[in-house]
Amino acid sequence: MPSERTEVQVRPGVEGDLEALTDLYNHYVRETPITFDTAMFTPEERRPWLLSHPEDGPHRLMVAVDADSQEILGYATSSPYRPKPAYGTSVETTVYVAPQAGRRGIGTLLYKALFAALAGEDLHRAYAAITQPNTASARLHERFGFRHIGTHHQVGRKFGRYWDVSWYEKEL
Repeated sequence: MPSERTEVQVRPGVEGDLEALTDLYNHYVRETPITFDTAMFTPEERRPWLLSHPEDGPHRLMVAVDADSQEILGYATSSPYRPKPAYGTSVETTVYVAPQAGRRGIGTLLYKALFAALAGEDLHRAYAAITQPNTASARLHERFGFRHIGTHHQVGRKFGRYWDVSWYEKEL
Protein backbone atom coordinates (compact mmCIF):
# COMPACT_ATOMS: atom_id res chain seq x y z
CA MET A 1 0.00 0.00 0.00
CA PRO A 2 1.45 3.42 -0.91
CA SER A 3 2.41 5.69 1.95
CA GLU A 4 0.82 9.09 2.49
CA ARG A 5 4.05 10.77 1.34
CA THR A 6 4.26 9.04 -2.00
CA GLU A 7 4.66 11.45 -4.87
CA VAL A 8 1.86 11.20 -7.39
CA GLN A 9 2.24 11.94 -11.09
CA VAL A 10 -0.68 12.57 -13.41
CA ARG A 11 -0.31 11.78 -17.10
CA PRO A 12 -2.44 10.75 -20.07
CA GLY A 13 -3.54 7.13 -20.00
CA VAL A 14 -1.79 4.77 -22.41
CA GLU A 15 -2.35 1.28 -23.80
CA GLY A 16 -0.04 -0.22 -21.17
CA ASP A 17 -2.45 0.96 -18.44
CA LEU A 18 -5.36 -1.08 -19.77
CA GLU A 19 -5.14 -4.06 -17.41
CA ALA A 20 -4.73 -1.93 -14.27
CA LEU A 21 -7.49 0.46 -15.34
CA THR A 22 -9.80 -2.48 -16.00
CA ASP A 23 -9.03 -3.95 -12.57
CA LEU A 24 -9.74 -0.60 -10.92
CA TYR A 25 -13.04 -0.17 -12.76
CA ASN A 26 -14.06 -3.76 -12.00
CA HIS A 27 -13.68 -3.02 -8.28
CA TYR A 28 -16.43 -0.40 -8.65
CA VAL A 29 -18.57 -2.72 -10.79
CA ARG A 30 -18.29 -5.53 -8.25
CA GLU A 31 -18.38 -3.62 -4.95
CA THR A 32 -20.32 -0.36 -5.40
CA PRO A 33 -23.33 1.28 -7.05
CA ILE A 34 -21.08 4.08 -8.33
CA THR A 35 -21.23 2.59 -11.82
CA PHE A 36 -24.38 0.94 -13.11
CA ASP A 37 -22.39 -1.65 -15.00
CA THR A 38 -23.17 -5.00 -13.41
CA ALA A 39 -20.82 -7.39 -15.22
CA MET A 40 -17.06 -7.30 -14.92
CA PHE A 41 -14.94 -6.47 -17.96
CA THR A 42 -11.87 -8.07 -19.48
CA PRO A 43 -9.12 -5.75 -20.67
CA GLU A 44 -10.04 -6.58 -24.28
CA GLU A 45 -13.64 -5.55 -23.63
CA ARG A 46 -12.40 -2.23 -22.18
CA ARG A 47 -9.96 -1.54 -25.03
CA PRO A 48 -12.51 0.47 -27.12
CA TRP A 49 -13.16 2.67 -24.08
CA LEU A 50 -9.42 3.33 -23.66
CA LEU A 51 -8.96 4.04 -27.36
CA SER A 52 -11.87 6.50 -27.32
CA HIS A 53 -9.79 8.75 -25.02
CA PRO A 54 -6.74 9.91 -27.02
CA GLU A 55 -4.01 12.18 -25.66
CA ASP A 56 -5.57 15.22 -27.32
CA GLY A 57 -9.03 16.46 -28.11
CA PRO A 58 -12.07 16.82 -25.88
CA HIS A 59 -12.24 13.20 -24.73
CA ARG A 60 -9.32 12.56 -22.41
CA LEU A 61 -8.09 9.97 -19.96
CA MET A 62 -5.79 11.17 -17.19
CA VAL A 63 -4.13 8.61 -14.91
CA ALA A 64 -2.61 9.18 -11.45
CA VAL A 65 0.36 6.94 -10.69
CA ASP A 66 2.69 6.43 -7.77
CA ALA A 67 5.91 8.12 -8.93
CA ASP A 68 8.09 5.27 -7.66
CA SER A 69 6.13 2.09 -8.36
CA GLN A 70 4.00 3.41 -11.27
CA GLU A 71 0.98 1.78 -9.56
CA ILE A 72 -2.24 3.33 -10.87
CA LEU A 73 -3.97 5.26 -8.09
CA GLY A 74 -6.92 6.52 -10.10
CA TYR A 75 -8.13 8.02 -13.34
CA ALA A 76 -10.39 10.76 -14.68
CA THR A 77 -12.08 11.00 -18.05
CA SER A 78 -14.01 13.37 -20.21
CA SER A 79 -16.31 11.52 -22.58
CA PRO A 80 -19.04 12.43 -25.05
CA TYR A 81 -22.12 13.63 -23.17
CA ARG A 82 -24.54 12.25 -25.78
CA PRO A 83 -23.93 10.94 -29.32
CA LYS A 84 -25.85 13.54 -31.34
CA PRO A 85 -23.69 16.20 -33.04
CA ALA A 86 -25.20 19.23 -31.30
CA TYR A 87 -23.91 17.85 -27.97
CA GLY A 88 -20.32 18.01 -29.25
CA THR A 89 -19.31 20.90 -26.99
CA SER A 90 -20.46 19.07 -23.87
CA VAL A 91 -18.61 16.30 -22.04
CA GLU A 92 -19.37 13.98 -19.16
CA THR A 93 -16.56 13.76 -16.64
CA THR A 94 -15.83 11.10 -14.07
CA VAL A 95 -13.17 10.14 -11.53
CA TYR A 96 -12.32 6.72 -10.11
CA VAL A 97 -9.77 6.42 -7.30
CA ALA A 98 -8.21 3.11 -6.26
CA PRO A 99 -9.71 1.97 -2.94
CA GLN A 100 -6.31 1.98 -1.22
CA ALA A 101 -5.63 5.55 -2.42
CA GLY A 102 -8.74 7.28 -1.08
CA ARG A 103 -8.59 10.47 0.98
CA ARG A 104 -5.21 11.49 -0.41
CA GLY A 105 -6.34 14.16 -2.86
CA ILE A 106 -5.99 11.90 -5.90
CA GLY A 107 -9.37 12.96 -7.29
CA THR A 108 -8.40 16.62 -6.96
CA LEU A 109 -5.08 16.05 -8.75
CA LEU A 110 -6.84 14.18 -11.54
CA TYR A 111 -9.51 16.83 -12.06
CA LYS A 112 -6.91 19.64 -12.01
CA ALA A 113 -5.00 17.86 -14.78
CA LEU A 114 -8.11 16.97 -16.74
CA PHE A 115 -9.56 20.48 -16.74
CA ALA A 116 -6.15 21.98 -17.56
CA ALA A 117 -5.92 19.61 -20.56
CA LEU A 118 -9.43 20.58 -21.68
CA ALA A 119 -8.86 24.34 -21.35
CA GLY A 120 -7.93 24.79 -25.03
CA GLU A 121 -10.71 22.62 -26.42
CA ASP A 122 -13.95 23.81 -28.01
CA LEU A 123 -16.07 22.82 -25.01
CA HIS A 124 -18.91 24.68 -23.33
CA ARG A 125 -20.17 22.46 -20.47
CA ALA A 126 -19.11 19.48 -18.38
CA TYR A 127 -21.61 17.17 -16.69
CA ALA A 128 -21.17 14.61 -13.95
CA ALA A 129 -23.58 11.93 -12.73
CA ILE A 130 -23.18 10.92 -9.09
CA THR A 131 -24.97 7.89 -7.67
CA GLN A 132 -26.42 8.81 -4.28
CA PRO A 133 -25.37 8.84 -1.58
CA ASN A 134 -21.80 9.93 -2.35
CA THR A 135 -20.90 13.00 -0.32
CA ALA A 136 -17.18 12.82 -1.18
CA SER A 137 -17.86 12.92 -4.92
CA ALA A 138 -20.40 15.74 -4.56
CA ARG A 139 -17.83 17.78 -2.57
CA LEU A 140 -15.11 17.13 -5.15
CA HIS A 141 -17.32 18.27 -8.00
CA GLU A 142 -18.51 21.36 -6.11
CA ARG A 143 -14.86 22.34 -5.41
CA PHE A 144 -14.33 22.34 -9.17
CA GLY A 145 -17.30 24.61 -9.81
CA PHE A 146 -19.95 22.02 -10.60
CA ARG A 147 -23.44 22.80 -9.36
CA HIS A 148 -26.28 20.38 -8.72
CA ILE A 149 -28.91 20.67 -11.47
CA GLY A 150 -31.24 17.79 -10.68
CA THR A 151 -31.71 14.24 -9.53
CA HIS A 152 -33.10 11.22 -11.33
CA HIS A 153 -34.85 9.27 -8.60
CA GLN A 154 -34.49 5.48 -8.47
CA VAL A 155 -33.13 5.49 -12.01
CA GLY A 156 -30.89 2.43 -11.70
CA ARG A 157 -31.22 -0.95 -10.00
CA LYS A 158 -28.14 -2.70 -8.67
CA PHE A 159 -27.54 -4.99 -5.69
CA GLY A 160 -31.29 -5.54 -5.37
CA ARG A 161 -32.23 -1.90 -4.79
CA TYR A 162 -32.88 1.31 -6.70
CA TRP A 163 -30.42 4.21 -6.69
CA ASP A 164 -30.82 7.93 -7.30
CA VAL A 165 -28.38 9.76 -9.57
CA SER A 166 -27.71 13.46 -9.09
CA TRP A 167 -26.51 15.49 -12.07
CA TYR A 168 -23.96 18.26 -11.81
CA GLU A 169 -22.98 20.87 -14.41
CA LYS A 170 -19.91 23.05 -14.87
CA GLU A 171 -19.30 25.82 -17.38
CA LEU A 172 -16.05 25.37 -19.29
